[in-house]
Amino acid sequence: MTPNEVITEGRRLIQDTRTPFRYSDTVLLGFVNQTIKRMVILRPDLFTVIADVPTVANTVIQSLPSDSVRLVEIFSVKDGAAVIEVSRDVIDQTTPDWTGTPPDVPVNFMRHPRNPNRFFVYPRPRTGVELVAEYVQSPGVYDLNDSIGLPDAYFSVLVDGTVFLAESVDNEHVNSGRAKLFQESFVQQLGVALQSRALIDNEEGSGKPAQRGG
Repeated sequence: MTPNEVITEGRRLIQDTRTPFRYSDTVLLGFVNQTIKRMVILRPDLFTVIADVPTVANTVIQSLPSDSVRLVEIFSVKDGAAVIEVSRDVIDQTTPDWTGTPPDVPVNFMRHPRNPNRFFVYPRPRTGVELVAEYVQSPGVYDLNDSIGLPDAYFSVLVDGTVFLAESVDNEHVNSGRAKLFQESFVQQLGVALQSRALIDNEEGSGKPAQRGG
């Protein structure tokens, strides 16, 4: 799926298929990129990546990469043990001096309550520690023939969002309700997809881990 494919379908819906076009490819490409950025706010789960995140040594406060929108999960130390999420309130009560313990390999992390791109680790990391983390990545700016990193099932969502922005430029289409129609379709499709995911992905393993050997 490329922006060019989205634009081609969008032109059919806004009846802009004959040259000279009312909207240039450059303008419609801008609408496609704006739609994708709207999607990351409405459906951040579609834009997650798992990556190695370097830590800053000797400090408990850590930051995600600059392209991050928000933290999803920290899984482990790279090539090491799991890093377990804990409540900061609990660790403040049980280990009041946790921020001053000697640097080592982190075993716990806590979310920053006021900044989704920052988190705390305990103990503070020694030099060279990297974490394996999942976070929501802000999408880049796509060119016409770039591959959009979304499932093809979201093609119609991108088209509706792009058409909404194109129709919003024209007062006639705003007044006629066409822009609102495509906006509602855009938002509704994202919401329905999220509800379906909740229905399908709501089970966690409940059995005991398998025992090796024997």
